Amino acid sequence: MTTARHSAHLAQLNVSKLLHPLDDPRVAPFVEMLDPVNAAADAAPGFVWRLVGEGEADATGLRPLGDDVIVNLSVWETREALWDFAYRSGHLEVVRKRRDWFHRHVEAHLVLWWVPAGHVPTVDEAVGRLADLRAHGPSPRAFTFASSYTAAEAAEAAEAAEHTPDADPAAV
Repeated sequence: MTTARHSAHLAQLNVSKLLHPLDDPRVAPFVEMLDPVNAAADAAPGFVWRLVGEGEADATGLRPLGDDVIVNLSVWETREALWDFAYRSGHLEVVRKRRDWFHRHVEAHLVLWWVPAGHVPTVDEAVGRLADLRAHGPSPRAFTFASSYTAAEAAEAAEAAEHTPDADPAAV
């Protein structure tokens, strides 16, 4: 994990439902891009951490949302660092060709949220944030690039929820 330079980091989860099994030749171009794209992420400015399966180079073997859904979970120093990697690097090629390998999204597939620097989010935590976004829409707790909140706004909302009687701690 990269040394913390910020008090909060941006976590992200994105999920994609495969059109075909990962070992299907029609998905081979995606699989071939995994190592170079993950290496680029690891070396990208602002990269902190990414989920990988035990003894694996990536997280494609982890299937917490079903056998046909792959997950990508990572942490970045800033929103801008994640944006630059996602849309201004070789990763963009994967984004452009995603419909060759994945079903069209019918609900939110990407969620962002702020975590304390040094915190490594769990898959359950990430899936909970995605569920929150899908159920309640964007908030300081779970948002998207299009409906972004700052770390300060997220901290303020969490503090307000802590001081609200009968507040659901999971909503923070």
